[in-house]
Amino acid sequence: MSEFAFSTRRQLRGPGVALGTTLNALMRTCLFGLAALIAVGAFAAAESTQGAVSQRQPLMDRQKEIALALSACPPTVASKAAVYVLDDSGYVKVRDSQNGFTAIVQHSQPSAREPQCMDAQGARTLLPRMLKVAELRAQGKNPEEIKRLVADAFAKGVLQPPTRPGVDYMLSTENVVPDDKGVLAPFPPHVMFYAPYLTNADLGSDGQAGGGPAFVAGEGTAYALIIVPVGAHTGPAHGMADKRPADAQ
Repeated sequence: MSEFAFSTRRQLRGPGVALGTTLNALMRTCLFGLAALIAVGAFAAAESTQGAVSQRQPLMDRQKEIALALSACPPTVASKAAVYVLDDSGYVKVRDSQNGFTAIVQHSQPSAREPQCMDAQGARTLLPRMLKVAELRAQGKNPEEIKRLVADAFAKGVLQPPTRPGVDYMLSTENVVPDDKGVLAPFPPHVMFYAPYLTNADLGSDGQAGGGPAFVAGEGTAYALIIVPVGAHTGPAHGMADKRPADAQ
């Protein structure tokens, strides 16, 4: 083979080798980048899962939860009220109502504890919102998503505000509820009356922090409530969260 031919062949091969080396380097870079993206995605998914788990409140012993829910009711109402308890997918009914009332431990925040005993109007209008919030939280939705989805359900008429006056008892001595600023704290037994879209100004109240005889919770919203603190009740349905109701299912 002539020197010219050898030189020419070497020149022709040179760029090919360089090109192959460059392609290999690019492939390694792409693979490294892909691995990094996968790792970041997995980390983000893990963070999202942890965030979803943190939005779920620990489940209570079922019999204690039933007793706590019923402790919100007046003694004359408790024995025939429907009862809901929380599980991994949301609330489930464990007893039907014989008097139109429904007892449930709401969690407006994951760590809140809000035993309630609402009349038929509340069971028709407020209860579906509580059930939906628990369902969405169990699905891993964050607070902002839940707020948006609930607002959308009201806008579409899927959820509705009360259409007449009614009562929701919270007579338990074990209430832990958010204050005006969302800070959880114990709150005394009280009675709530449905007041859609009412504000504290309508009552001449400075809100919960004002310490007046009544105030509005959720003011200006479809599920606003007039809150009236009352003395602690000591009937057989109260202060009994560690006891099992004889007729609970």
